[in-house]
Amino acid sequence: MDYFDDQHKEPKKSKRPNWLLPAILGGIIGAGIVLLVAYGLDQDSMKMNNQSQSQQEGTVQQVSDTNQDTGLQNVRVDVQSGITDIVDETSPAVVGVVNLQQGDALFSQEESAAGSGSGVIYKKRGNKAYVVTNHHVVEGATDVDVVLHNGAEISAELLGSDVFTDLAVLEIDASRVEKVIDIGNSSSVKTGEPVIAIGDPLGFSGSVTQGIISGINRTVPQDFNGDGRSDWQADVMQTDAAINPGNSGGALINMAGQLIGINSMKIAESSVEGIGFAIPVDSAVPVMEQLEQNGQVKRPYLGVEAYSLNEIPAGERSGHLGLPEDIENGVYIWSLVPSSPAQQGGLQELDVITELDGQAIKDMTALRKHLYEEKQIGDKMKVTYYRDGQRGETTVTLSEQEQ
Repeated sequence: MDYFDDQHKEPKKSKRPNWLLPAILGGIIGAGIVLLVAYGLDQDSMKMNNQSQSQQEGTVQQVSDTNQDTGLQNVRVDVQSGITDIVDETSPAVVGVVNLQQGDALFSQEESAAGSGSGVIYKKRGNKAYVVTNHHVVEGATDVDVVLHNGAEISAELLGSDVFTDLAVLEIDASRVEKVIDIGNSSSVKTGEPVIAIGDPLGFSGSVTQGIISGINRTVPQDFNGDGRSDWQADVMQTDAAINPGNSGGALINMAGQLIGINSMKIAESSVEGIGFAIPVDSAVPVMEQLEQNGQVKRPYLGVEAYSLNEIPAGERSGHLGLPEDIENGVYIWSLVPSSPAQQGGLQELDVITELDGQAIKDMTALRKHLYEEKQIGDKMKVTYYRDGQRGETTVTLSEQEQ
């Protein structure tokens, strides 16, 4: 009853616990913090998703191009996803090159593949197309076949080849050609620039490797006759894009899809990896044009058979050649071609050439580099030499070698 009566009485003022209000406020603040944290996590998640999407799409890189034919400048390329587009666009211009030689049998006239490499279709004119490859790919060939991107194998004519630049030019039927490579500019290439190498290593047609330009203006010794001595210094670009047997003659391509080099060689040592070389396209194009038009590269001609002085013992230098003891470098003349520029200039057998145009000549490689790269047919060249221990000078007028 007391309980019933209390329900009908005037309510009394009750005292609320003093902890209730702070609890309510704390709950509100806590909820706010949770919402803020959730919002921040959501924003971070969105950023991470955007970054991940950006990485998947690839890095956009600025690639400079100064090709006058295309007029392109500051081309922007998506380096990752753009590679597949570049490969799709350029691969049809890269071909396989098969070196065919007759068998060793006495009465055998059958030809077989003695080796293979790669090539690049760089020009199409009328019903003919032109392929650049390496000299060492076609060296010794009796016939050459070209394997197109679609697998078709057609015969090619070797127009010309040059051992010093390691370049050769082939002519094929243009009706079968799908694509001609765009030629870029190797003089604007920078170290660290991404590149793509396409070729037929070990017969795997259209193989693609990616890398960077590891160095420019590299000089690599070349031994043509296998005697262990350098006969030439090749001026090349270095890349870490994999270049293996069969890649030779293939294309080194920039991120604008342009040819900047002809893959040529690699350092084949077990302790070395990722060092390949390509002939810069700027120096290759003039040679390609001469081989296409003339079948050979026309260079200034001196007309001597000569050898590096450092190939003979020091005793013979002073005794047989009569040189002063302080002369250690140079080139000695073993024989002269009759009526050659050297003979007409008064040079004689056993003369030792030490300078050309005032530049010291260390060996035969240095003589060839000066003659072939710094002089033209018809130029005059000052020759400093020693004869019987006496220093002399003469001027020769360089001519073109008769074929």
